[in-house]
Amino acid sequence: MERKAEDMAEGMRKAGEFAELAERFLAVLANERGASEHTVRAYAREIRSFAAYLAETLGAGAHIATVEHIHIRAYLAVLYERGLTKASAARALAAVRSWFRWLAKERLVEQNPALLVSTPKLPKHLPRVPSAEEVNRVLNSLEKPGVRSGSDNAADGLAETAAWPERERAIFELLYGCGIRNSELVGLNLDSVKWADEAILVRGKGRKERLVPLGDEAAMALREYLPARAERLAAAGKGALVNQGPLLINLRARGNCRLTTRSVGRIVKAIALSRGLAADVHPHTLRHAFGTHMLEEGADLRAIQEMLGHERLSTTQRYTQLTVGQVQRVYDETHPRAR
Repeated sequence: MERKAEDMAEGMRKAGEFAELAERFLAVLANERGASEHTVRAYAREIRSFAAYLAETLGAGAHIATVEHIHIRAYLAVLYERGLTKASAARALAAVRSWFRWLAKERLVEQNPALLVSTPKLPKHLPRVPSAEEVNRVLNSLEKPGVRSGSDNAADGLAETAAWPERERAIFELLYGCGIRNSELVGLNLDSVKWADEAILVRGKGRKERLVPLGDEAAMALREYLPARAERLAAAGKGALVNQGPLLINLRARGNCRLTTRSVGRIVKAIALSRGLAADVHPHTLRHAFGTHMLEEGADLRAIQEMLGHERLSTTQRYTQLTVGQVQRVYDETHPRAR
């Protein structure tokens, strides 16, 4: 640990002002802006790498105000030479833009040079979404006892029998029935379920909270799961968590008992494969399916945006896709020459 700390200190010394300002921004990002741990880690990786590049190319004694857009473009070229994809380069540029936006706000630079650098054009991929019939088939199968799927700690998420079908049904019902993210799912606590309002209180990106409707099937799945949760906690000697704490707990009630996003991913993938869904199904697939199926049934796009917790409507449009059947139906019902 001491050696690692020494290496970090030496790296910051060599990077000079660039490293110092990078660390100041990351501290603000973590403490004042309420960014998630995942966002902070990603930004730290990108910004520290860019700060090191600046120190190497401009010299440790150079000032941040000397950085121009050509330096940022040159850095992106270096990333491409390292074999990074356009998507990875775009993420790095987004982090650099945020850093310089903060620097401009603090009046450490006159303007944001990253704004003069175009974002790499990314190929548009529509997410593959299972049909409503396919999802319903999986959910209906989870209502039956003795379901086989992946366990929490299986290395490949397959081939083991999970002793907790109630929890797994609750996972699927909440992901698909509420359209929440994996991280939002595992972050739910018992008091996040607002039974009187028939909703759940979700903490999304940037720690923003929103109420999401809790459907009848999801509510029923939770009511079947909660007694099993209480029984498992009591057996593990953690009775104090029966009426509080994380909603979804791990199989053996280890540690703080909260189920991890990785475990949810394994469980979803194992169940999906065992029910004949595509091999690339993951928790976010169910979120895509939530938006797509609601759109197919005529839900307003802005209502879907609110439930998904998207800041921009354009993001919601990417998360949903019009099926050929729906496009044909809209055309038949609305175009004067279609009738």
